[in-house]
Amino acid sequence: MWNEKFNIGVEVVDKAHARLFRMIGKLMDLAGYEMDSQNACKENIRFLEDYTMTHFSEEEAYMRSIRFKGYHKHKKLHDEFRDNTLVSLKKYLKSSDYSPMAVEHFLNVMVGWLTGHIMVEDQAIMGNVTAKSMYEETTDTLVVADAVNQAMKDVFRLEAELVSGEYNGRSIRNGYYYRLCYDRDNGEKVQLLMGLEEQLARRGVGMMLGLAAMQKPEMVRDASAQILEQFIHHFGKLFKSDAEYQLSKEELLTKDEFREDFMTRYPISLLFETRLGHFIFCVRRWEVKKRKGE
Repeated sequence: MWNEKFNIGVEVVDKAHARLFRMIGKLMDLAGYEMDSQNACKENIRFLEDYTMTHFSEEEAYMRSIRFKGYHKHKKLHDEFRDNTLVSLKKYLKSSDYSPMAVEHFLNVMVGWLTGHIMVEDQAIMGNVTAKSMYEETTDTLVVADAVNQAMKDVFRLEAELVSGEYNGRSIRNGYYYRLCYDRDNGEKVQLLMGLEEQLARRGVGMMLGLAAMQKPEMVRDASAQILEQFIHHFGKLFKSDAEYQLSKEELLTKDEFREDFMTRYPISLLFETRLGHFIFCVRRWEVKKRKGE
């Protein structure tokens, strides 16, 4: 369901976003209620893909027209979605012969990516979220906590209070766990480990996508992963750094996998509390050793 709070204040962009949400909603109804909807889903997915690419072109033209300073980085996100995320989703659709489960996953990822992208990158076009670097790169807990809180306010419209600067791995209530791995062009590897209480994920996605989304665990899981990826990208932009980040791997973890990974030690391990639930944020980084002769 389209929400007016997604509007960035540019009519051509806002209308396109609203139409994309209507198209996804129509596809969800089609996939969920029609028994023999495979061909209709194929046709509508192709139309959705074409319209998304048309929208990207229109949005990029608008950014060029106002000489938006973040144009090249924004366009790069569009290109990565088109060349990587969309290609991977289409392969899964074809290999499953457009099964209802595959179509649902496709739509969940689409709506999650679009929501996160609109709330972060598109809002930045008009200066509606923090667009400038505010912090020096550091391992100082309070500095990182301030940056996480700023990103939470920009993306989720939530205040995040630091509960513990030395999270020890204790269990939170049922939740979703994610691992995101990044390569930096300075040769550094960065790995982030995150956990969101189910209540936070469900109500957060519900606030963005409508209350009905809260009743769909698969949508919450898939959409949260995409929104978190946009959250991390925005978080990284808050730090003054010349090095670029490139996502190399994203994984949904079980609670046991999360605990096992956490025990490998993360120098930055933070536990936050929001009015909707707890949020775990862990970071570790390392330099890649170059081989002789490189």
